[in-house]
Amino acid sequence: MKKIQTVLLLGLTLVILGCSKLTLENYNKIEVGMKYDEVTQLIGQPDHCDDVMGVRSCQWGDEKRSIHVNFLAGQVLLFSSDNLK
Repeated sequence: MKKIQTVLLLGLTLVILGCSKLTLENYNKIEVGMKYDEVTQLIGQPDHCDDVMGVRSCQWGDEKRSIHVNFLAGQVLLFSSDNLK
């Protein structure tokens, strides 16, 4: 019984990791001028955002794998990524 539970848990983990929207393919779809809502539809809600002097800086992911997008007036101004595959 434990063997079946372990296999199911491993399978579920792989499905969840495989469904991540933080991919190089999705990153390549981001363009300067895109609206905030378009970016969140593409890669989901950000994990963290800061607003400073009219620029909203948002991060998706963590230290190992992430996408960073800066928005000005609700539109993409700059974006970068770390360790996407």
